[in-house]
Amino acid sequence: MVFSSLLFLFLFLPVVLLLYFAVPRSWRNGILFFVSLIFYAWGEPVYVVLMLFSTLVDYTHGLWVEKFKERGNIRAAKGMVLSSMIINLALLGFFKYADFLIGNVNGLFGLNIPLLHLALPIGISFYTFQTMSYTIDVYRGEARAQRNIISFGAYVALFPQLIAGPIVQYKTIAEQLNHRQEDASQFSEGVSRFMTGLGKKVLLANNIGMVWDSISGMDHGSLPVLTAWIGILAFAFQIYFDFSGYSDMAIGLGHMFGFRFLENFNYPYLSKSITEFWRRWHISLGTWFRENVYIPLGGNRVSVAKQVRNLAVVWMLTGIWHGASWNFLLWGGYFGVLLILEKFLLLKFLKKAPGWVGHVYTLFLVLVSWVIFAFDDLSRGMTYFQAMFGLNGAGFLNGESVYYLYTNLLLFLILGIAATSLGKNLAGKLLERMKSPVAGKVLQNAFFIGIFFLSVSYLVDASYNPFLYFRF
Repeated sequence: MVFSSLLFLFLFLPVVLLLYFAVPRSWRNGILFFVSLIFYAWGEPVYVVLMLFSTLVDYTHGLWVEKFKERGNIRAAKGMVLSSMIINLALLGFFKYADFLIGNVNGLFGLNIPLLHLALPIGISFYTFQTMSYTIDVYRGEARAQRNIISFGAYVALFPQLIAGPIVQYKTIAEQLNHRQEDASQFSEGVSRFMTGLGKKVLLANNIGMVWDSISGMDHGSLPVLTAWIGILAFAFQIYFDFSGYSDMAIGLGHMFGFRFLENFNYPYLSKSITEFWRRWHISLGTWFRENVYIPLGGNRVSVAKQVRNLAVVWMLTGIWHGASWNFLLWGGYFGVLLILEKFLLLKFLKKAPGWVGHVYTLFLVLVSWVIFAFDDLSRGMTYFQAMFGLNGAGFLNGESVYYLYTNLLLFLILGIAATSLGKNLAGKLLERMKSPVAGKVLQNAFFIGIFFLSVSYLVDASYNPFLYFRF
């Protein structure tokens, strides 16, 4: 859906913006809601009904929660929150996990229950968590219930971040939803941020993704060590620039319409521990699980045994949230074990060690995690591990390894710089040293215009290449 989504934006965004700023302020949420439904229907016409149902369910539940709380009936308010969660999770479970459950039941008991083969509604994991956060925020008193169903619908279906996040909790934009103030400076900032994300996805993620596609599709039994590591490094860059690129585009579009979404990535590959990595990677998901699962379970305020339990629960849920497959559950468990070890043992040693030790330790473990993440077929993932550590007998390198390294060395260098704050800092210093602010602005605009035209040219000439997180 990447081409159709971007095509929608390129063709209709100027019209949408003109319409949005032409109508009275009281109509703008309605415009956003209507356009967002069209945007979703562009790729999922049938499942728009599902989104509207979810919107109606949580809108009414939010009103009931607030009504019962004001009357002092906390038990009934809790019941409404629970009802909302059951309905939302039932929908998510049915569409996302039904076939996974049926397949495992068939395998375990030798049955032949037919699979449902349901198409997964795009972005259901993201907007389900958003709608659940609404009733929870209202119950906790962190936001007032939204009386205007159109405004609430705009929050649920908001097209800038509808498909792949970031997960926007209601409390963070409740005030903005009703009283945001759009201005030229914020709009300009939004355009720049959108172009940055577009370049990340189209020019960086797509190109390095071709390297991963080529290597991952080879016979792993004959894959040399160097080629295997080049491949998983390519995947690490692809998933980062793909997902952070979408987040940048979503945040940028939000700015254009007057919203300030929270950041979703903060240079995660600079981390010196797995704990730090998960404070920098997919921040909105980590925040959601911390506030709505980890802390309600007791967080750090309970015994060591219960803290271990809490972390295990959160990371098993984090893993399975990403997909209905055993590799995602294993991936979540892998990080859960690492975070438990760091919390009670390793972090104190990492803090004392030289900085490079933490960097190497973290990058190595993260690259290992991406192998688990990338292969739904656990046996293929295992053979790829064997190739990475030379256990398949294919040796360290061959002519193909040298070719991949030589032809992609410059791209890896660019990706490495772009994955850190170095490029941003250098660009900032360059603009500061320019004698004329106007010249600096012209240079900056020329850079973003260049990204735009290169990206459009690439999309026109390229094959279908969806955002990786659309499937979640």
